[in-house]
Amino acid sequence: MYRVRNWTGFPERKVPGFPFRTGRELKNLLRKHRPCIPHGSGRSYSDCCLGNSAIVSGPFSHILSFDPLKGILRCESGTTLRKIIEFALPGGWFPEITPGTAHVTVGGAIAGDVHGKNHHLAGCFSNSVLEMELLLPSGEILTLKPGHELFHATCGGLGLTGFILNATIRLKRVRSGNIRQLLFVTRNLAETLEIFEKYGDVSFSAGWLDGTARGRARGRGVILLGEFADDGDLSVRWGRAVRSPSLPFSVVTGSTVRLFNAFYFLKALTKQGESVVSFREFFYPLDSLDDWYGLYGRKGFLQYQFVLPLKTGAVGLDEVLYTVSRSGIHPSLVVIKRFGPENRNLLSFPMEGYTLAMDFPLVRGVFHLLKTLDRLVLKYGGRLYLCKDARVSREMFERTYPGADEFRKIRKKYDLKDSLRSFLSERIKI
Repeated sequence: MYRVRNWTGFPERKVPGFPFRTGRELKNLLRKHRPCIPHGSGRSYSDCCLGNSAIVSGPFSHILSFDPLKGILRCESGTTLRKIIEFALPGGWFPEITPGTAHVTVGGAIAGDVHGKNHHLAGCFSNSVLEMELLLPSGEILTLKPGHELFHATCGGLGLTGFILNATIRLKRVRSGNIRQLLFVTRNLAETLEIFEKYGDVSFSAGWLDGTARGRARGRGVILLGEFADDGDLSVRWGRAVRSPSLPFSVVTGSTVRLFNAFYFLKALTKQGESVVSFREFFYPLDSLDDWYGLYGRKGFLQYQFVLPLKTGAVGLDEVLYTVSRSGIHPSLVVIKRFGPENRNLLSFPMEGYTLAMDFPLVRGVFHLLKTLDRLVLKYGGRLYLCKDARVSREMFERTYPGADEFRKIRKKYDLKDSLRSFLSERIKI
């Protein structure tokens, strides 16, 4: 046993973690530690992977089979995307969907139904899942495929439907690990959204916004578009990650954020246009700084990510950015993406529209600000990302996730409520 936490350090909880290496060990742990919750590599920003006991899948990480002609890979749930890339990229294969860190496990990617920079065309991680084996607390093992009710409850189900033993996923054929990148600098929100709509056929897109910009500059940013190159370079180069110091105080302040944003924006002006970058630089820039949450001090930080539907997105995003800029609380990082249509999974986050993810230091007034933003998200018909939010209320959840009642019925049907619980599930009463 050891202690585990979530990525941000908020809520400030460390809970008992019990690793396992085999299915038999997992079954024994399930008998001894109830209620519990699956825990992967701890990269979630919320308390969805924390509970009275966390069953840690990290050591359960073998690649079980691979079809080099079709790109079909089967692996245990604790396998990280980094391990898959190291295994598959030299042969010309890459994950179809990847979030902003390669350290996420396959089990965690399924449980969070994670998205990447290509959701507008490729959807969530579940779109690449062909099959999975799920261990119920009763000891029964089910093989799930798209169409099964437990498949659509498990994808995005935050570990509350059982323990994923293994998954069969489809990879993407590539001719290089490099990305042909196109960089735009925008002067305001209207220009930012115009780029996303104009280049909607490009495979990958995401943007950084200046969360300190006001007035006519509100919503200005740096937009990155990308396609895999075809230069034949299939080497795997991660580079050395710099370890962030663990500080007793936060160096993320209003002054440092304003200074960094001004520097980043001006630097981007010199880099507009086309270039070729590595997959690590394009998909996983934050992985180059180990444990970067340490920059926020002992309190940690929290992320607020929401999505607004396409018809209200432009007006809603502008009001959110205006509200944040007037609050005097500056988000240290703001990322924007364009989403495609939502899927069938009961608790999956994306809907067609725009998503904004904002990292906030834990300073006075931040929770009041987030309650104000909650009201705006409701006003414009959006929802919050459960994998990222560590303070969402039950009311907010109920009003924005129409699949909640069906998810509860499935939990009851398979007798899961008393065996699988997290702090998040208790908070939102699911």
